[in-house]
Amino acid sequence: MTLSLTSVNHLFSSIYVKNGVASTLWKKHSLLRRSLRKVTMAEQFEMPRVKLGTQGLEVSKLGYGCMGLSGVYNNPVPEEDAIAIIKEAFSKGITLFDTANVYGANHANEYLVGKALKQLPREKVQLATKFGRAGFDASGVIVKGTPEYVRSCCEASLKCLDVDYIDLYYIHRIDASVPIEYTMGELKKLVNEGKIKYIGLCEASPDTIRRAHAVHPITAIQMDYSLWVRDVEEEIFPLCRELGIGIVPYSPLGRGFFAGKAVVGSMENNSLADHPRLQGENFDKNKVLYFRVEALAKKHGCTPAQLALAWVLHQGDDVVPIPGTTKIKNLHSNIDSLKLKLTKDDLKEITDAVPINEVAGSRSSNEAFHKTTWEFVKTPLPK
Repeated sequence: MTLSLTSVNHLFSSIYVKNGVASTLWKKHSLLRRSLRKVTMAEQFEMPRVKLGTQGLEVSKLGYGCMGLSGVYNNPVPEEDAIAIIKEAFSKGITLFDTANVYGANHANEYLVGKALKQLPREKVQLATKFGRAGFDASGVIVKGTPEYVRSCCEASLKCLDVDYIDLYYIHRIDASVPIEYTMGELKKLVNEGKIKYIGLCEASPDTIRRAHAVHPITAIQMDYSLWVRDVEEEIFPLCRELGIGIVPYSPLGRGFFAGKAVVGSMENNSLADHPRLQGENFDKNKVLYFRVEALAKKHGCTPAQLALAWVLHQGDDVVPIPGTTKIKNLHSNIDSLKLKLTKDDLKEITDAVPINEVAGSRSSNEAFHKTTWEFVKTPLPK
């Protein structure tokens, strides 16, 4: 027999009336009601699916960033646990998984994701990976976008992931010495060969986006975007919508700032402890912003992280954030942010709580990496 909330209410109400005193039973009734409510909500929730771009790629409204599983900002997660997190994400409806050839040493993250994929139905997963960052030298980050490098990276990623094709292949950073048309030309060949299905760009300027899109339609642009990084709203978001390109925010929780650990916990053993926004006077100013979001979260009955992520999710059906986490409880919390329904007034109130002109410090903790972002990199015209 299946019990509904209504039937449980009727059952215990009658017991209460007949016996006059049934406090113990009534307490159990209350607990059962709460449990049933949670089960009912879980059963009713279904991960929304959206079109990313206009080329046919359909993904879950929330993606999962796999980078942290390989210890880029923290200690690596044991392989068995990492695979369990990926599988749990899939079981909850997440089908877009994001990795890159430089996450972890020697393609470690791609190997890990590839192993997890062996335990999932490949045709139901949208796999995204990236190329373009080729190491470091005395001048900073080496970025390569030559046709030869494009192809060699794609072949290597296919091997590490142990797949026949990559759903979404991103240019991780833009090569300032190679015309974007040359890089895109090789990617177009890989699409025609069936090795990749869709093309994306990361940290690309409006000019680069237009020129790349003219060679072959771009499906997604991946950019740093959160409550405290919003510079892409002015030019890049409108351009993406003009061209029919999906928007994939990375670090949608502000490098985890809006999850609160930096404010109320310890940053020990966390490489983000040296982030400019978490230092000295900057940190003191930014804490004020966090506490404002925390107050609004209480109003909405959620955590600050859920409110910050829900705010990003509400920026449009074409916006698909890819938060990462190394803990299943945080994964569930992120997914629950999809259940928050925010009105236009709510969104304005949240936006106003974090005025960009009050955010203190650079968005990047590494000057070398910062110089590879869209504000600085322009590609030459083809000869």
